[in-house]
Amino acid sequence: MEETGKRKIPLLVLVGPTAVGKSRLALEVAPRIGAEIISADSAQVYRYMDIGTAKPTAREQELVKHHLIDLVDPDQDFSVSDFQREADRVISQLYRGGKLPFMVGGTGLYVNAVIDRYVFQGRGKNIGLRRQLQQAAREQGLEVLYRRLAEVDPAAAAKIHPNDQKRIIRALEVYYQDGIPISRQVELTRRQESPYRLLMFGLNMEREELYRRIDRRVEEMMAAGFLEETRRLLEKGFKPDSPGLQVLGYRQLVRYLENGKGWKETVAEIKKETRQLAKRQLTWFRRDRRIIWLQAEDGLEALEELISRAVKEKLTSHAN
Repeated sequence: MEETGKRKIPLLVLVGPTAVGKSRLALEVAPRIGAEIISADSAQVYRYMDIGTAKPTAREQELVKHHLIDLVDPDQDFSVSDFQREADRVISQLYRGGKLPFMVGGTGLYVNAVIDRYVFQGRGKNIGLRRQLQQAAREQGLEVLYRRLAEVDPAAAAKIHPNDQKRIIRALEVYYQDGIPISRQVELTRRQESPYRLLMFGLNMEREELYRRIDRRVEEMMAAGFLEETRRLLEKGFKPDSPGLQVLGYRQLVRYLENGKGWKETVAEIKKETRQLAKRQLTWFRRDRRIIWLQAEDGLEALEELISRAVKEKLTSHAN
């Protein structure tokens, strides 16, 4: 992304684990600092998937403009490089319009692809190869593909959950198509100074309380109609192996609807995998020393004041 003249574009970032309260805090902060929110959530890019992705409600979107949600249908692919391109476009657009870009989300790869200018190699998508790999996953089992990935690209396999079919297949697709591991993308990235004048915050809370909030959120999603939302997606004609239906929660509910796996076991599995996701998110973000960590227990009012003051001092009160 090109800088505007000799000045870097200011960019506020708020990250953290799922269910920690990032969205609520962002909704409080954004109006106060003249910001619009850019969602950095790999699940919220899909249309028709609202409850299970904790997408901002219509009312919340009226209060603060949100970007990069509802971009593609559940059966369409949306890559990290797609996100990088769209985020660059929106950030520039907001800056030129006098708004502060405010990126909020828990998908660390999306965030870092933008702020650290990941360089994406390869020749793009290979639908035929991808379908072959998807068929192999159905016939041989995903664990076979995961073991294959661990052999050809152990660095990538170490960062991908064994149940994450989408990322496993994508990593194998890159390897078989280009002859180099997908993990080389990180090695080939130009780790130069970010093109943005960054101010990054991370929101966290005590681990046991976070896990309790995750469990409550899953239960609230179920009460709000998460299962019915998943059923409607299948009734619309979206296949169980569609990218959107591989998202955590939807994947388990599709399996429940298809083979009648026990309801209590299904909900328990979603809670467990969401807790594991939160742990992986924290591991990812804690490596970044640019992040200023905040504790949710300090309360919305205090956190809003702290972020607003920091934005004024570091992003909007002086030229780069």
